[in-house]
Amino acid sequence: MVLDCTAHGKSGHAAREEGENAIYKAIADIEKVRNFRFERISDVLGAVKLSVTMINAGTQHNVVPDQCSFVVDVRTNEFYPNQEALRIIDELLDSEVVARSLRLNSSSIAVDHPFVQRGIKMGISYYGSPTTSDQAVIPYPSVKIGPGDSARSHTADEYILISEMEEGYRIYVDLLTGLVI
Repeated sequence: MVLDCTAHGKSGHAAREEGENAIYKAIADIEKVRNFRFERISDVLGAVKLSVTMINAGTQHNVVPDQCSFVVDVRTNEFYPNQEALRIIDELLDSEVVARSLRLNSSSIAVDHPFVQRGIKMGISYYGSPTTSDQAVIPYPSVKIGPGDSARSHTADEYILISEMEEGYRIYVDLLTGLVI
């Protein structure tokens, strides 16, 4: 979930110490985001992650800004639907908080699901992916699995080795061949 946050102040001349600096208000809220911890922690996905990823304010060097906007990237776990996480964060901050979308909630599959158990028997490790995918909108149990190094995803020089594709193919075939549902 991505949150657009806006701290509101009052414009004034910097030399006369006029106004109410929206940057300082945003800093206070950013510090709250930095230090806040959601209570419920997932065994697989871990804690809900909050990261301030953008900030913007000011129009001139001598004008106290009346607005400061910042963006918070929120990675929920299965214990916090986006709507609940939004409510908690909105109550925490003094800034105006608007979610860009509530559609992509966290998803999970039970460790005792036959597909997961088949993977474990094959020696495949499992973990909760901190990234977003279309899996978030699939209305049934699913896994996110693929060949290659996930750390290379969405980088300027993203690539996958042919050997990784061949290994991925073998893993998919073995997973499905021995799967009993």
